[in-house]
Amino acid sequence: MIKINHQVVEPEDLIQGITNNEEKSIVKRMAASHASYEYQTISQLKFELLFRTNTMKAARELNKSGAKFTTFRYAFCNKKVWDRLANGGFLIKPEVRPSVAILDILKNGKLYAFECSTAIAIVLYIATLYSIGSERFDILFARLYLMDWQFDEDLPIHQTYGDDYIPGDVLHFNNPDFDPKQPWWRAENVIFFGDDQYYGHGIGIRNAIAIINFLNKKRKPDPENSAYLMRIITRPQYQSI
Repeated sequence: MIKINHQVVEPEDLIQGITNNEEKSIVKRMAASHASYEYQTISQLKFELLFRTNTMKAARELNKSGAKFTTFRYAFCNKKVWDRLANGGFLIKPEVRPSVAILDILKNGKLYAFECSTAIAIVLYIATLYSIGSERFDILFARLYLMDWQFDEDLPIHQTYGDDYIPGDVLHFNNPDFDPKQPWWRAENVIFFGDDQYYGHGIGIRNAIAIINFLNKKRKPDPENSAYLMRIITRPQYQSI
């Protein structure tokens, strides 16, 4: 359900003022969920809808960018924009604007390679830029750092447990019997689009069965357990951005 100022709001009342079809779909899914989505104002809900649609937009763009999948050990980036650190992370050069740096990954994707958790961070930072604008983004993320699940305090992230997946959520496929020689396939972090579509860096935009089948091919000999979609949901704290 959706609550605004502690009052349940019917999706029909909200949809009347929404023209974006993806946002309409998100509202309907929230309203039908057993979870409660609560906001102080309608503006807070609208910002979350914007951010979620921008998350999906950023995921589609990263998927088309030409950026490659690799492990932290072999990660690389555009040296004109980022310093590649020993741990495989990317630290923005002091003279480069954060908004320019994060969009360079889309513009010059072939100059980049990273693994799937860093890809999720990139998607969420791009979605943030699209949602708040370059001026504020450059102020908040002056020393932008891309590495695994390490997020700037101005982009707070939290996890919850359940199956009330909403388009724009970050979800996780687990591969318990992964091949020890390919430990990077122990899991795949994905952006959920709805309608059984997910973006995972290194896999592309595919449905759940395709992702599970892909991960099952990356298991140890004589595996006992299939890969599966976890009941863990990772989301930005939209109202804190």
